[in-house]
Amino acid sequence: MYRYDDFDAAFVAERVEQFKDQVARRLSGELTEEQFRPLRLMNGVYLQLHAYMLRVAIPYGTLSPRQLRMLGHIARRYDKGYGHFTTRQNIQYNWPALADCPDILNDLASVEMHAIQTSGNCIRNTTSDQFAGAAADEIEDPRPYCELLRQWSSLNPEFSYLPRKFKIAVSGAPHDRAAIQVHDIGLQVVRDAAGEIGFGVYVGGGLGRSPFIAHKIRDFLPKADLLNYTAAILRVYNLEGRRDNKYKARIKILVHEKGADAMREAVEAEFAISQNPDLVLTPDIIEQFKSYFALPDLPPRPVPAQNFEGRRAQDAEFAHFVAQNVVAHKVPGYGVVSISLKPIGGIPGDITAEQMEAVADLAETYAHNEIRVAHEQNLVLAHVALDDLAAIYDKLKDIGLATANIGLVTDIIACPGLDYCALATARSIPIAQRISERFGENGRAADIGELHINISGCINACGHHHVANIGILGLEKKGVETYQITLGGSADQNCALGDVLGPGFSSETIVDAIETIVDTYLKVRKNRDEDFLSAYQRVGVAPFKEAVYEHA
Repeated sequence: MYRYDDFDAAFVAERVEQFKDQVARRLSGELTEEQFRPLRLMNGVYLQLHAYMLRVAIPYGTLSPRQLRMLGHIARRYDKGYGHFTTRQNIQYNWPALADCPDILNDLASVEMHAIQTSGNCIRNTTSDQFAGAAADEIEDPRPYCELLRQWSSLNPEFSYLPRKFKIAVSGAPHDRAAIQVHDIGLQVVRDAAGEIGFGVYVGGGLGRSPFIAHKIRDFLPKADLLNYTAAILRVYNLEGRRDNKYKARIKILVHEKGADAMREAVEAEFAISQNPDLVLTPDIIEQFKSYFALPDLPPRPVPAQNFEGRRAQDAEFAHFVAQNVVAHKVPGYGVVSISLKPIGGIPGDITAEQMEAVADLAETYAHNEIRVAHEQNLVLAHVALDDLAAIYDKLKDIGLATANIGLVTDIIACPGLDYCALATARSIPIAQRISERFGENGRAADIGELHINISGCINACGHHHVANIGILGLEKKGVETYQITLGGSADQNCALGDVLGPGFSSETIVDAIETIVDTYLKVRKNRDEDFLSAYQRVGVAPFKEAVYEHA
């Protein structure tokens, strides 16, 4: 993984000292909250319903054990003993005291972490595939390009005050695990007819109150042009994006109003006239950044024997964990292990300090010192020998993180909702917990198969409900929490926005409605191999709507 150089270290240390002075002036009353607001947001500090919240950047979702242990230390010392991983591959602390925030940032800086550009109208944390560098289907590891984008965009003066926040995601495999088509810029690693590797470029995706799927404006962008072309997109947006109305300020609105063809022409014209030679990625630069993310030394392993095949044959729970939470690695004899942060009845994305430290130990012992954060709010050990899986599974059981539900109905994405967020209009967490409990009994989730449920507590859509197979949006209607359902969404390479099912449901009836939808799917599917999305696309919304509102 990338390690700070002297400039990085000095830059982050200076920022911490600046913020320490700003916090002192706020606490003394020298700065009002209104004056302090832009300063704290530049350092990832929000004011939530009950307390300040600190959002920490985890670039492209990659962590070292040392860093994860520090996140655990911060949770224990400065918060209530836990942290919350987000759909941006970041971690949030919901209860820090403002006076402690400079000390937290100082602790983060000691392990090469920060909270810069996790808020504000700037380029946010660049996200990626949680299996990057390990997945068997990968064309090329996207993380070197994420790091290049991070370094180029950090406090870039031209793009520090954009019309609105700006999000970039990069995927390195044909199967999109980074949801690139719902980002302001999505980059897909591709190979052209000549065998050269470059990027397909998508622009104008985003969710929130006006959801849009991004448009592809370049089929193939050479690697050398990555930064210059990205700068051209941002320059067009910076010049033409709406600044008079924050609800229409995102690039998705600009692309929608201009049209994809006109946007493509504007970007290409800007790219043609404003290329900066200093931003050209030469082969030497690319190789330098690739070296930061070199595959660990993974010696060939024999066909797994007693520790793996023997345990799998004798232990049904272990076999289910392997089937659900482990995918193929590019090196034979190894696997990629997802650690669910969605225990049945738990809060999606939450993890205790003790669990963070235990996962850090596992990464050191068995996973070549790497942990990944998935945008689905789970963790990943990317390089694991199959014969070590049994030992990992046993440890995960000891710490309550062995739930075998990746991609199932109980692997729910949920924002913090009205329990924490000042923008929320309804609660997300209790609904997620109740759905998890409803389907987590008696092996129901495994029988149902792959099915993605996402929940947002307001129209800002931090829970990505628009692109869930079953999406739930919490709204306030006449003082009562009401939940709207969408069906048929998808966040992968076949990205789709869900269809609104009909009138909303109360907090008392929403879980029953979800169960009716799932039961209807089980009745209409051709066989166990037809997943929910395929069945929905085949039969349409009618049978689901009829079943739900007949029993409402």
